Amino acid sequence: MDATGTETLSEQFQRTVEADQRVEPRDWMPDAYRSSLVRQIAQHAHSEVIGMQPEGSWITRAPSLRRKAILMAKVQDEAGHGLYLYAAAETLGVSRQELLDMLHGGRQKYSTIFNYPAVTWADVGAIGWLVDGAAITNQIPLCRCSYGPYARAMTRVCREESFHQRQGFELLHTLSHGTAAQRAMAQDAVNRWWWPTLMMFGPPDGDSAHGVQSMAWRIKRHSNDELRQRFVDMCVPQAGVLGLTLPDPELRWNPERGHHDFGAIDWDEFRAVVRGDGLCNRQRIAHRVAAHEEGRWVREAALAHAEKRRGRPSGEAAA
Repeated sequence: MDATGTETLSEQFQRTVEADQRVEPRDWMPDAYRSSLVRQIAQHAHSEVIGMQPEGSWITRAPSLRRKAILMAKVQDEAGHGLYLYAAAETLGVSRQELLDMLHGGRQKYSTIFNYPAVTWADVGAIGWLVDGAAITNQIPLCRCSYGPYARAMTRVCREESFHQRQGFELLHTLSHGTAAQRAMAQDAVNRWWWPTLMMFGPPDGDSAHGVQSMAWRIKRHSNDELRQRFVDMCVPQAGVLGLTLPDPELRWNPERGHHDFGAIDWDEFRAVVRGDGLCNRQRIAHRVAAHEEGRWVREAALAHAEKRRGRPSGEAAA
């Protein structure tokens, strides 16, 4: 408190966080808290939008009309998730265009997982089961994030992601119980996506630059390693139902810990992808920038229409 005994803004903020109450856009917040939220929400939004690419490439090649309809709906959901999250970031005083400029210029990141190619139809199932499953594991605690707009956006995102995970599991189950070639394709997809999916949770707790502070502010509720362990424990019995093998010879149940032990993750690969040296880094950003530029006329037309309805000449609102 200050000299008059009045609670300071910083103390009010800390009391709100410790009481598990929500911080709202008009509330006072530390600059570092705001910056941390912008970084995390933007990365999340970018991941949703970039994440449309690997599966979107399979819409025209889906093996049936039913599969095509499911995949189209999923990709559309991902676009919506990006919009929810960009809107949440905007409540922190940053514009969507600023965030996109930083993404396109390489000054903000998206999840490393989307820098891997989807080379077969089974990859669509593996992404749904593993990648969306990891996303749910990470995102459900974010529904209790201390920042209100982010937490509310995540509530809807998680509901839709749960469908995506089930769809991926069902697709893999169909393949793994199909012909020998289909089973081999499903197993190959799981082999390729398993380790990159474990990297999605971020570096080990001791190497995480933001994790401790994010947990203190209750932006995050669990550490990277805790979430990764939870995901592994969830996937092992599911893989048994699928009849597929997780590609880790060290994976086994540890009765003393009450969890599954698993092998070492190749963090050199993770850091290389973060640096931009993954299989698809350049391709993903180039595609995103091209799509953004090709859609410029739509944004300009929508703005002109909105300004006309307000009775102002085009361009006057921006001035």
